[in-house]
Amino acid sequence: MFEPQGISFFVVLMLVFAGLVVWMVVAKQIALRVLAACLAFIPAMLFGVAAVNRYYNYYQTWGAIEADFTNQGVAQLPQGPHLAGKGGDTITKLGLSPQARAEATQTGYLFETTVKGKLSGLSRTVYIYLPPQYFMTKYASYRFPAIELLHGSPGGPEQWIDPMNILPTLDDMIATHTADPVVLVMPDTNGGQNYSLQCLNAVGGPKDATFTAQDVLNFVATNYRVQPPGKAWAVAGLSEGGFCAANLALQYPTQYGFAGTMSGYFAPLDNLSPKDGKPGAPPVYTLPFGHNAALKARNTPDKYIAAMPPGTIIPRFFLAAGANDAQDVQAAQSFAQQLSLYQPNVPVDLVPGASHDANAWRGAERPMLHWMTPQLELNAHKADTAIAAHQHALAEAKAKAAKAKTRGGKPVPTPTVVR
Repeated sequence: MFEPQGISFFVVLMLVFAGLVVWMVVAKQIALRVLAACLAFIPAMLFGVAAVNRYYNYYQTWGAIEADFTNQGVAQLPQGPHLAGKGGDTITKLGLSPQARAEATQTGYLFETTVKGKLSGLSRTVYIYLPPQYFMTKYASYRFPAIELLHGSPGGPEQWIDPMNILPTLDDMIATHTADPVVLVMPDTNGGQNYSLQCLNAVGGPKDATFTAQDVLNFVATNYRVQPPGKAWAVAGLSEGGFCAANLALQYPTQYGFAGTMSGYFAPLDNLSPKDGKPGAPPVYTLPFGHNAALKARNTPDKYIAAMPPGTIIPRFFLAAGANDAQDVQAAQSFAQQLSLYQPNVPVDLVPGASHDANAWRGAERPMLHWMTPQLELNAHKADTAIAAHQHALAEAKAKAAKAKTRGGKPVPTPTVVR
């Protein structure tokens, strides 16, 4: 009843505000009137903030608010090591205690790492979630598919942990056989919650597209038991992240097999960039492509896709929007119609009773994962089978070559080359 979106909480704020107003009126001393007026500002402000929170259906519990504002559960995430080139079992290299490893087989393992982009030059935080199956003997030689999840603005990768609750949602769906196990990769795409860079390689700015679509995928595939970039990878995002997912899928079609956009838009807005390009500087509005109209058109999904030849191979899309947001619905349906030239039966999930809010994004998670993860798993198995067949063919060829070099059980001498 008294949670941030509860009616009782709003009633209490109104009663407190009314009581302070009455006190301000009846108080005889000026100092007390001023004090009452100042105190009345607090419940009035909280009422406005709570109304916005209720409208967007963002924070549902006080614990979620505390966790977000104090970064609880995020700041305390374990740091994941970089495992490239070290060989051996990646689970052992994670350094988990026997107890932690046993827990991971039940709940999976979420950790934080820093990706230093070799191509982009950017260095940013990335959250990685390894599902319980990653730690099971049955999957010891399986390279998992992955979904890269892109947050909105303002926001950061922790947005997917709370309030989106993606981890318990995925775990529940795997347990009920409505989704298949995947690794989740959640990068910081803006370099700070004050910025909005839209995953673009801005003219004269940071190479956010390169970092998100190439550096992050290469890092994860190199360091963990995850498929290389390609058909066993997906990219999905909400709001600004939805635009990112659509644009990156079209700009880097060989990196992903699938794309999901929740309440996304399909034409870039102005960026909110750090002043003078200095990290941590106050945000200022900038034109991501300057006055380069051709570059802007290329990074405008609803224009770029219209210019592609029919039959062009692109990642398969899943679209979602809150049914009560007419603009988001129209954008999703219009883009789905454009996609129909390249993808039959484009799924468009309109979440009842939702607008451009967390209610829409949480509502779209299950349909998207149900649609996306089985296809990712299929592609991962195909890739592993192809690699196994290739390795078997190489082994057979090597054995035949070795046999051909022997004659009567004795090695055939290597002929001398006369120069």
